[in-house]
Amino acid sequence: MKKFIIAVCAIAVLALAWYTAYYHFGFFIDFHPKQSPSAFMKVKGKQIYMERPGEEAPFEIRGVDLGSGYPGKWSTDYAIDKETYLRWFRQIQEMGANTIRVYTILHEDFYDAFYTYNQGREEPLYLIHGVWLNDYVANSHRSAYDQGIMQALQEDCKTLVDIIHGEKTLSLGYGYGSGSYRKDISQWVIGYIIGVEWESSLVTYTNQACQGQESYSGTYLYTSADASPFEAMLCRVGDAMIRHESQRYKQQRLVSFCNGPATDPFTYPLTVTAQRAKFACVDMEHIKATDAFLSGMFASYHVFPAYPDYLETGMEIFNDSYDEIDEILGHLQRRILEHRIQQLNAPSITDYLSPEDFTYANGRTNTYLAYLRALNRYHSLPVVIAEYGLSTSRVMAQADKNTQRNQGLLSEENQGREILSMYQDIMEAGCAGSCVYSWQDEWFKRSWNTDHAVDRDKLPYWSDYQSASQFFGLLTFDPGETQSLCYVDGDISEWQDVSPIIDSQDMSVSMMYDEKFLYFLIKKEQLDPEKDVLYIPIDTTQQTGSTYCENYNISFERACDFLIVIAGKSDSCVLVQKRYEALLSTYGVECYGYDPYLDPPDPASPFFERIKLPLDQELLRAGSALPDLSENQYETGILRHGCGNPADPQFDSLADFFISGDYIEMRIPWQLLNFSNPSEMMIHSDYYVNYGVENTPIEGMYVGIGCAEGDGSRIHMGYMPLKGWGKRITFHERLKKSYYIIQDFWAGV
Repeated sequence: MKKFIIAVCAIAVLALAWYTAYYHFGFFIDFHPKQSPSAFMKVKGKQIYMERPGEEAPFEIRGVDLGSGYPGKWSTDYAIDKETYLRWFRQIQEMGANTIRVYTILHEDFYDAFYTYNQGREEPLYLIHGVWLNDYVANSHRSAYDQGIMQALQEDCKTLVDIIHGEKTLSLGYGYGSGSYRKDISQWVIGYIIGVEWESSLVTYTNQACQGQESYSGTYLYTSADASPFEAMLCRVGDAMIRHESQRYKQQRLVSFCNGPATDPFTYPLTVTAQRAKFACVDMEHIKATDAFLSGMFASYHVFPAYPDYLETGMEIFNDSYDEIDEILGHLQRRILEHRIQQLNAPSITDYLSPEDFTYANGRTNTYLAYLRALNRYHSLPVVIAEYGLSTSRVMAQADKNTQRNQGLLSEENQGREILSMYQDIMEAGCAGSCVYSWQDEWFKRSWNTDHAVDRDKLPYWSDYQSASQFFGLLTFDPGETQSLCYVDGDISEWQDVSPIIDSQDMSVSMMYDEKFLYFLIKKEQLDPEKDVLYIPIDTTQQTGSTYCENYNISFERACDFLIVIAGKSDSCVLVQKRYEALLSTYGVECYGYDPYLDPPDPASPFFERIKLPLDQELLRAGSALPDLSENQYETGILRHGCGNPADPQFDSLADFFISGDYIEMRIPWQLLNFSNPSEMMIHSDYYVNYGVENTPIEGMYVGIGCAEGDGSRIHMGYMPLKGWGKRITFHERLKKSYYIIQDFWAGV
């Protein structure tokens, strides 16, 4: 009996050791070393082909990028469950997409759901899988050859290969999902995109610090004579990934390396280079495939119309002026700039463009299409636009001066129409496929031009309509378990049980709030929207504010920080007291030409300013050197009249208020009133006491209503208590109008 127990224990230990070595550490024995790998996806020329029964057919990647964000959770929480994935896969395929792209290794629920969804399906959904590089490492002091980058990428590539073949056990790690991956989904994985949009600093530093490492010759990939050290690093990583899959699983699939305009393979005229600081190139043409790599490579790019638009000036790009550059930079700096461009050893984008490339048949300038044409003409590989899309946020983060495909401030209807227009540009340029960014909105993200205004640690717990990065999705998450608390649509039935916080003469204000908006119901007897002007003062912080607004010669019962002015359907806006203006305090030098901390506005200043935001990151860096500082900012405090009910045929997703009879329904996004974290009712403190944005809690706000202008009376104000919701959020899914617009078009393609 004793020997039996020892034998059983020994077998158990050996089994555990084998399990750990095989599933955790990737140990395997190649029992078929002479077996050639197979590939069901192949590149021929500039076209991608899929092996189907009896033939190889051209395959257009018509995809959607799928993130891992979910309301109330961080992306790295991997909170999306199997049932949600199954529902999303069905909706994505019903829209007309044939592919989804994910960016990193996800929780096992994703792979289980993908396997379940495709089982027995005649037309399955395909997958392009990414290999992520963590943002901190990409922005650190290291070169790409340091352990945290090249070695990490190689290990992650091997891990991913094992996962899609269902032969990996992975513990939770930074940036990873986790689980026991036992579902083999490899038959539906068409390729890999390795890396992220590379930081120019990482590429440049690697190329300077690692000279002598420009070449690599592997079994499946090798570098050309023109390769840079950074490109050689990518070649090594890709070769290791292909080798691992070829040897262990006897399979191959398409491989690409992520890229974007900031590191595209072109140089640009001096005027563009000087303004946009474009000093790095990553060129997939410098990475070649051997005959042993059956599938082949494609070039993948993230290309959005608004940023960075290096071709913004259109045909003027062909008329670079030394005199103009010398006037801006000086002769010596111009020569230094020329030297840096020469060091890139890359072709000029103008070699791949003509003036005719910039226009549609109707004569409209289209720099987006021109850029896509240049990419496709340059590459001998198939070009896939792996990210393109538009945001339905209430604000712009970047403006597209030519096609008005702005980053943000687009209705859901316009989002759908312009995405289709971009898709047609991509196809007209000759690209082999594309992926719409993105499937779902993601609350945890923040935008560069409102980043200063929010508490980064609490982003997943509220929906910030003032953040462009949160609303690229075709699927959104509205507050409320099944429907929102209120819709600005003229139907005031949801206000029946809400008492006014202020009832002054023939006017009253009632208020509610949820994870996205502060809602107002304003009543004025015999309201005439063409003549009546209503003033709604708001007092949030006791540190600043004014009892008088010089702009309109009106007085308030309390020192107020904001003033909402309802002046008909086209002239309504929100104003902020000058001391409490976030743009001035954060970007005073860049947007106003002076440092407000040297002479701060008076805490009780009677001036109320238009609420504005900066627009262009590169122009912002130029700051006070710009001839006209107003060209890099726009007003976000303007209120838009329209119906905000998704069930209404006249639905306008950007609507702020709706006038109906004697009532005005209005919704104001939290951040517009300087809330940095409404889930805990945190607002901005006094900027000039704290030298920047610091947060302070409040328990309520005072709101008033008046229409008198200059009669000497003070507008009375009532109290609205505020209580945060912490992490206990409510939301429901809703397909945007853009989803159905794309579905109608793709169904006919």
